[in-house]
Amino acid sequence: MSTLAHTMMTAARPADSGLAGPGELDRYPYPESPGVDRVGPPSWEGSETELGRVGRRAAGNRGRGLHGQLVQQLGQMIVSGDLGADRPLVPEEIGQRFEVSRTVVRESLRVLEAKGLVSARPNVGTRVRPVSDWNLLDADIIEWRAFGPQRDDQRRELSELRWTIEPLAARLAAGHGREDIQQRLSDMVEIMGHALAQGDGITFSRADTEFHALLIQLAGNRMLEHLSGIVSAALQVSGGPVTGCDRPNETSLAHHGRIVEALAAGDAPAAESAMRQLLTVHPEVERVVPAPREH
Repeated sequence: MSTLAHTMMTAARPADSGLAGPGELDRYPYPESPGVDRVGPPSWEGSETELGRVGRRAAGNRGRGLHGQLVQQLGQMIVSGDLGADRPLVPEEIGQRFEVSRTVVRESLRVLEAKGLVSARPNVGTRVRPVSDWNLLDADIIEWRAFGPQRDDQRRELSELRWTIEPLAARLAAGHGREDIQQRLSDMVEIMGHALAQGDGITFSRADTEFHALLIQLAGNRMLEHLSGIVSAALQVSGGPVTGCDRPNETSLAHHGRIVEALAAGDAPAAESAMRQLLTVHPEVERVVPAPREH
């Protein structure tokens, strides 16, 4: 095993969770359908007296503190439909409900405004914006949608977007002789192989995410590289066997290996074909993520 492989294999902490399994889709307590529009200020009934457990856990993993926790909590409520479009958000009420300072509320609303979830205007106040205004490529919104009532749509859209981005990236990458990055791609495949043999879903997932980020980097297209975060987010919130890439098995590993071989040989069509095979949707989940159409 290479030094890099050994490092990644030992970096995973037992306390972390591995690839999402059955039931992980429901780790956020969202309703099964978006909430209907209600007249008047938002109702906080059903929330906890402090920041919710969900917000505290998710934000804690990112080291964000109270500000990040409130962003997480409010963001989830907006994306889930608990706080519908054009709903007024009164900072004083939010501060009292979640027992945080005005500064925390103000900074949190600014973050949500930057994501397109809310808007603040003089004499109108802060209101929730419609879905059409959201930055749907934002990593947080991708996560919130992926574990909310829109999860099936989110995963389908992510799969279709990856089908558009990654085969092209693989084709372009085959034309770049970056031996350093190609070696790192080989290392990732080696790490995934060792992780698969040991049943280590955490390390497999980390190496898989790194593999796809490196591949897009190798493509040498800055606009594609700008979209690499979407691919990473898609892998992190896959939540189940949506594509072959989401399955830590020998077939998935073999497809990754074929991509590396095609890149080393400078065979662009083979690299693109191997990536398409990797992203092919399995029949048993076609209801959730329909197979993309080739043109």
